[in-house]
Amino acid sequence: MYRIMIVEDDPTIAEMLSSHLKSWGMKACAVKDFQNVMACFAKVSPHLILMDISLPFFNGYHWCGEIRKISKVPVIFVSSAGDNMNIIMAMNMGGDDFITKPFDLDVLVAKIQALLRRAYDFQGSVNIMEYRGAILNLGDTTLTFGDQTLELTRNEFRILKTLLEHKGSVVAREAIMKKLWNDECFIDDNTLTVNINRLRRKLKEAGLKDAIQTKKGIGYLMGD
Repeated sequence: MYRIMIVEDDPTIAEMLSSHLKSWGMKACAVKDFQNVMACFAKVSPHLILMDISLPFFNGYHWCGEIRKISKVPVIFVSSAGDNMNIIMAMNMGGDDFITKPFDLDVLVAKIQALLRRAYDFQGSVNIMEYRGAILNLGDTTLTFGDQTLELTRNEFRILKTLLEHKGSVVAREAIMKKLWNDECFIDDNTLTVNINRLRRKLKEAGLKDAIQTKKGIGYLMGD
């Protein structure tokens, strides 16, 4: 079932789109928090996005640009601002199509289906994790936060991924070490500490302070 993310601040239009897409066998999810669209993007892992231009806090061009930093997921702009300038801007920001309000629902569905056919061969959805607005890309092992892209070492990536998989819970040092060095016979316990501290420094420099908490004698925690 294809997942469609709807970025539309008019609740009537969002509900209308959701209902119609569901009637065509798609799963629709409408964004509620327009300050943190990327968190919804990470949670839903959509196959396609319907994006309005005029939104609270940041416009659709901004969010399309943020999405394009980490994903090639198809984006259809849906807006009443259908003049040439806005259409050109939408395409330049990474949009794949543009439909002007008011629109025919069946025409919109036809455009969605055409884009989905071209974009996917069932090789999977968006492979990312989100934390405090930062996006961990599981495909290329990078962490994107704002305008920064952090290159992580293999161990830093595995530590961060493990902690995010158990976000809100303490992960024992032994469990992390087993995840990192399962094929090793012996690893100095200080090696994990070195890797954790290096990862902490990178996160702090990027603006993610106190992301990794230490639970003395137990392990580490990434809070919600």
